Amino acid sequence: MADVAPIVNLDFAASTPLRHEAREAERTYDASPIAGANPNALHRLGRAAAQSLEEARRSIARSLGARVRPSEVVLTGGGTEADQLALLGIAEGVRERDRTRTRVVVSAIEHDAILDNLPLLRAAGFETALVYPNRQGVVEPGALRDLMGRDVALVSIMLANNETGVIQPVRELAAVAHEAGARIHTDAIQGYLHIPFDVGELGVDALSLAGHKVGGPVSTGALYLASRAPLRPRVFGGGQEAGRRAGTQDVRGALALAAVARALGPHVAEERCRVGALADDLYRRLLSHPRIRASMGDPFQVDRLPGIVSVLIEGADSQELVLRLDAAGFAVSAGSACSSGSTSASHVLRAMGLTADEAAGSLRISFDDRVDPSSLTRFADVLRDMV
Repeated sequence: MADVAPIVNLDFAASTPLRHEAREAERTYDASPIAGANPNALHRLGRAAAQSLEEARRSIARSLGARVRPSEVVLTGGGTEADQLALLGIAEGVRERDRTRTRVVVSAIEHDAILDNLPLLRAAGFETALVYPNRQGVVEPGALRDLMGRDVALVSIMLANNETGVIQPVRELAAVAHEAGARIHTDAIQGYLHIPFDVGELGVDALSLAGHKVGGPVSTGALYLASRAPLRPRVFGGGQEAGRRAGTQDVRGALALAAVARALGPHVAEERCRVGALADDLYRRLLSHPRIRASMGDPFQVDRLPGIVSVLIEGADSQELVLRLDAAGFAVSAGSACSSGSTSASHVLRAMGLTADEAAGSLRISFDDRVDPSSLTRFADVLRDMV
């Protein structure tokens, strides 16, 4: 049997390998007396599990801001669940308080975890509206203001885009939403622990995060929900998470996610600079080729996540390029991996004003602080030769 060539994973925006800190937290839990214990039980094991769960919740809360209370962190089974809970739960919670608030505004570049739930909102009696970004992929406050009214219950705009890496002006967007009396949620799943932020400074009412984007376990996540924010639960049957999300909590997963938050949290700003410099260098190498350009125009004129490089290859088919790069030993994606089963052009790039032909040649290269810089240089050389 022929040897299989080693492959360099440059698709970290889709999912990341488990970090050492998460693995050790899981091993410690598995070897402890509370392994498998229900944290809602009254016996000693249950109380000890509950204490560990709350310690994990406190660590996650601290990673979100200096004044975040542990009670404002709702543990979920991943980022998609956190997004749906925020989108549907807050919209319905606001409407229960004010029956005139029957509209929800989201950006056209949201992840499918938001966009695919819009039909459920409409079925529940809400109107929905999309706010579009500019050519650089930025949702401008003025564009949001044009859609606002006293009938808006909720605005949902992501912190940073999962395909282009472009960071949104969430603080300014939150101010626009609040001017109209609406609540605002931000999907921070791609930006959490990759760029520094404080939910208090962002001014949002809710924020979603996911463990597997930062080296935590798959199917772990959380929703920051400000204590003042209304919410109608989506899952019933136990009253866990202060009645906001029923179901026995995954103590093991929460401890692993908390371990990652403690390990990465103090170094986010430093690592953003280091990883961002690697992305800048990769952009320079790739853009020196006449048929390769950045999806957002000049990548050095827009605020971006440090570990995402998004390019368009003129006259190329991204699906074919992904397979050829895979054969050459590099794993990348054509846009968002969550929609990789679709052959249609990226809705994010189309919303930014690109044609279907332009979007058809898109590639996303993504990595974090664990990347070997030499592999990025080799990748650039290989892609340039292919093109």
